[in-house]
Amino acid sequence: MRGPGRAAAALLLGAALGGCVSALVGPAPEKSGTGAAPSPAPSSGATATASATATASVSVSAAPGTVTIRDFLFQPADFTVPAGTRLTVVNADTVSHTLTAQDSSFDTGPIAPGASAVLTAPVRPGDYPYRCTFHHFMRGTLTVA
Repeated sequence: MRGPGRAAAALLLGAALGGCVSALVGPAPEKSGTGAAPSPAPSSGATATASATATASVSVSAAPGTVTIRDFLFQPADFTVPAGTRLTVVNADTVSHTLTAQDSSFDTGPIAPGASAVLTAPVRPGDYPYRCTFHHFMRGTLTVA
């Protein structure tokens, strides 16, 4: 193949591969007008602290109070905890993730592959939908009883 036909074939191949990659990693994160990440709501009682060091190994089964991120899924995705419970979020995946409340009441910040973060559940009972800010198809609900 020569000339314009070769260029058209290259463009089609690039477009097809681009679609495959975006299907694997999901859409780009939403951008805010200021470029700054939203701050957690101070009245919620939620706090988050990211671990500075990666864990040497990641357990396969989740312990109580632990959410594991693996294969672009929260495990468990939906769970119930008492108010103020400390939760450990373990990233057993190959890319960074977050566990961020949709109302910004809690946010782990980016968790690198093999690392973990700790957050405290809100003190107000209710349902708190959350997602990964990098991969918006990753969702779950934290219920505070």
